[in-house]
Amino acid sequence: MSVSTHDVRVEALRKSFAGHEVLKGIDLTVGKGEVVVVFGRSGSGKSTLLRCINFLEEPTAGMIEVAGIRVEGGGHRTRAQREKIRQLRIRTGMVFQDFNLFPHRTALENVIEGPVTVLGRPRKQAELAGLELLELVGLGERGEAYPIQLSGGQQQRVAIARALAMNPKVMLFDEPTSALDPELIGDVLAVMRRLATDLHMTMLVVSHEMGFAREVASRMVFMSDGEIIEEGPPSQVLTSPQRPETRRFLDAVL
Repeated sequence: MSVSTHDVRVEALRKSFAGHEVLKGIDLTVGKGEVVVVFGRSGSGKSTLLRCINFLEEPTAGMIEVAGIRVEGGGHRTRAQREKIRQLRIRTGMVFQDFNLFPHRTALENVIEGPVTVLGRPRKQAELAGLELLELVGLGERGEAYPIQLSGGQQQRVAIARALAMNPKVMLFDEPTSALDPELIGDVLAVMRRLATDLHMTMLVVSHEMGFAREVASRMVFMSDGEIIEEGPPSQVLTSPQRPETRRFLDAVL
C-alpha cells in the first residue's frame, strides 16, 4: 500500500451561495510539511476555500481529503459521513482573523477547552500540555491572564496555541494578522515561522504578508474570481508572475 505524500487534497471543489458560485472547481494539494500561501483580492474565494476544507461551510460539490480522511461535498449527510467530518475537523486546526477566545476564561483555559471537552483528556494532563504550548507561542507567563488583559497579538498567539492543542495534522490560517496593529504582526508571524521551520507543520495560509511568504512558503497560490489562476514557488511568483492579474495585484501590495 502506497503512503500518501500529501496532507490536504481538494478536487473539483465548488461552493455557491444563493446561486452565486464563489468557488469554481478548485484543485489543490498540500504536501506533508508544506507551507502554501493563498493570496488574491477580497472576494476571490480564499476564506471560503479554507472554510470548506474543514467543513465550516458545506461544499456544493467536489472532494476534500485531510490526513487520509476523505469526504465528498454536497448532499444529505448520513451519520457515518458526519462522523468523518468530525474526524477531519479534529485533524485540522484553524486560526481566524478574529481571535474568538472565550472572554470569561483565562488563556490556559481557552487552550485546554478542546482537549478536555472534545478529546476527553484528563484536565491535569491538558494543563501541562497547554502550558507548553503557551511557552511555544511566547506566552508562558500569561496563562492566568484573561483575553481583555492581552493585546491583539497576544490573543492571536493564544488562538494558535488553542488550535495546536488538538494535535492537528494541518493548520489553516485565515488572514491571521489582518486585524492586528502593525507593531503586533511580527510576533504572530514569528510563531508561524517557528511552526513551519522547527515543527515542519503542514500549513495553508491565506495572507497578504508577502515577506512571510517569501521566507517561509513552499508554494504560493493566487486566486481570482473563485479560481486558482497561478501557483508556484515564491521566487517565481513574486518576481516573475505569469498572469497579468497576479502582476497587477503584486504591484499594488508590494
